[in-house]
Amino acid sequence: MTPSVIRTIIVDDEEPARELLRSMLQAWPRIEVVGEAADGEAAIALVRRDSPDLMFLDVQMPRMGGFDLVAALPPTPVPTIVFVTAFDRYALRAFEVSACDYLLKPFDEARLAIAVTRVLGQHDRSDPEESRALQSLLTEVRDFASEQVVIRVDGRHIFLAPNEIDWIEADGKDLLVHVGSSVLRARESMSSIEERLPSARFLRVHRSTVVNRARIREMQPWFQGEYVLILKDGTRVVTGRKYREAVQHLAHGPRRPKRTGGDA
Repeated sequence: MTPSVIRTIIVDDEEPARELLRSMLQAWPRIEVVGEAADGEAAIALVRRDSPDLMFLDVQMPRMGGFDLVAALPPTPVPTIVFVTAFDRYALRAFEVSACDYLLKPFDEARLAIAVTRVLGQHDRSDPEESRALQSLLTEVRDFASEQVVIRVDGRHIFLAPNEIDWIEADGKDLLVHVGSSVLRARESMSSIEERLPSARFLRVHRSTVVNRARIREMQPWFQGEYVLILKDGTRVVTGRKYREAVQHLAHGPRRPKRTGGDA
């Protein structure tokens, strides 16, 4: 059986935000955007007229906010709702009103894909074959999303590709994430972010420092068996004694076991 199209409306008082979301949804053939609204009153009229299956709904809008709009919707049929907002403090309330998902601006294609896949799964739950296919897709999407590193900066969630990060250093209870000429301050521990970094790309060289292996240009001996790593932008990073062996492997590779017998 051919999967049905999900008729969708976008409700946001900012036209650029509606345009961006509409363009991102074009990657999903089953999501058909049938209308847009810039305020709550217009959105209610759209729901009454078109009976959409899905609504992407901004939380903060003048006169009638997203939650007020939900309270004013006709009892049936109620579209599936994905809230969209720049403020994560509304997340709990969003799920209290049975939202399917909650997108925190700025979001990317990977995060939107998770939301859309959840919508599709909810819409097609009665079809076992479709549900299994969607579960497989959701797994693939999550795997793709896991290739990104998400850090929280000033209440925002910043999505970074691993190769964008040059190095990370601890600064008190914060982390300074060096991304090119920018430095992002994140309130989390070094161990928590290290768990989310791909070990093939990043190396802990000090209790307070992680570096991107691809950014290392030179390694020089330092005092007491430690080293100085010089990154491609000229940054000098001193390694710690505890991480000496891991740093040595950068230049020499893992030590091979000594051969016994038969040597010339």
